[in-house]
Amino acid sequence: MFRRQGGALEVLLAHPGGPFFQHKDDRAWTTPKGEVVPGEDLLRRAQIEFEEELGIPPHGNWIELGSIKQKGGKTVYAWAFEGDLPESFKLKSNTFELEWPPRSGKLKHFPEIDRAEFFGEEVARRKINPAQIPFLDRLDAALNV
Repeated sequence: MFRRQGGALEVLLAHPGGPFFQHKDDRAWTTPKGEVVPGEDLLRRAQIEFEEELGIPPHGNWIELGSIKQKGGKTVYAWAFEGDLPESFKLKSNTFELEWPPRSGKLKHFPEIDRAEFFGEEVARRKINPAQIPFLDRLDAALNV
């Protein structure tokens, strides 16, 4: 999701939940994303993941941003749409289960996303997972055609 505030572009990024990202900020934020099963419609999966991770259904004119491969080998496909969070927005993310602390035998639930915020382009480039910076470049190019 992106919006224009006073003529400046802002993009919505999500901060991963859980203990591994708890104290990480720069280079840790991401686009809302999830796993795809073979043969699944990629845009539809992106829409589902957006709603599951943020708690609001996405809607708008979709801009395809292509794909990137992250450091760990995961391929991420992305689309953008113009919108804004409702004034009453309250993050409502899916959760995942993880043994925590490690080797404790105790399972804890953590939100997939613990924060979602709009950032101006310069800050977004510092916050986002570096592998996803091409999505920002492609969005900028698509909007400035």
